Amino acid sequence: MQPLPERLFLTRLLTAALLLAGFVAALLFLERAQFAWVVGVIIALAAYEWARLCRLDTRYAIVYVGAILAAFAGLLAPLQTASGAIVIFGSAVVFWCAAVPIWLYKGMGQSSAWLLPLAGLVVLIPAALAMVALAPVQLLLVLALVWIADTAAYGAGRAFGRRKLAPSISPGKTWEGVAGAVTATLAYAIVCAALIPSLGSAVQGGVWLAYLGGAAFLCALSVLGDLFESAAKRQAGVKDSGTLLPGHGGVLDRIDSATATLPAALLLLRELM
Repeated sequence: MQPLPERLFLTRLLTAALLLAGFVAALLFLERAQFAWVVGVIIALAAYEWARLCRLDTRYAIVYVGAILAAFAGLLAPLQTASGAIVIFGSAVVFWCAAVPIWLYKGMGQSSAWLLPLAGLVVLIPAALAMVALAPVQLLLVLALVWIADTAAYGAGRAFGRRKLAPSISPGKTWEGVAGAVTATLAYAIVCAALIPSLGSAVQGGVWLAYLGGAAFLCALSVLGDLFESAAKRQAGVKDSGTLLPGHGGVLDRIDSATATLPAALLLLRELM
């Protein structure tokens, strides 16, 4: 991986800082219903970018955004029941663990491109619902895990990267980067258990093995989310999902890993916190 030019790095850093400050302020100071509107805006922007990756023209892209928002709003009520949450988020986990690896292995060619709009429903809607359903502290913990894994993967890949993870999809990613991401994620999980009383009291004895396994699983999902969006961009012939965020590309480029991680994280945290 080549280091970023200094000017681009500073642009990325400033954009990330502004986005993070705005998001955390909304998360902590808005009521849940108000925060759901913020999530709706995020998911609408991401849905439009996904529609463009599916090569839908502007008119159909707008219709697609409307369908995503309607499904998001319609599923907020079933989300309040335990069975509804399990069906919604469990289906997303099955998609990421079973369908996505097979899809990536076979390749995202034009023959399967018609499935992308349907995939977008599973990629975007459960993640958006999880953002609303998770408590603020829980959501920040999960997003921090994703950011730490992504940063560690980049750093380890630059320093030690030799063996390509998926050269036909994302040539810059390496197995060494994945190892760095898993290591950093496990360290982060241990620190969280040590510093958060409600989490530490639940992680005792043999639960540690399941807890660390869950953290590694979330890390693996974050890698899958990144690779899946990279494959979608590659079949569309674009480098970034959009141009809305200076130095970062589009909204999808910032939330790709989280879309895969959030549904599973919600189900895991239900058992711990």
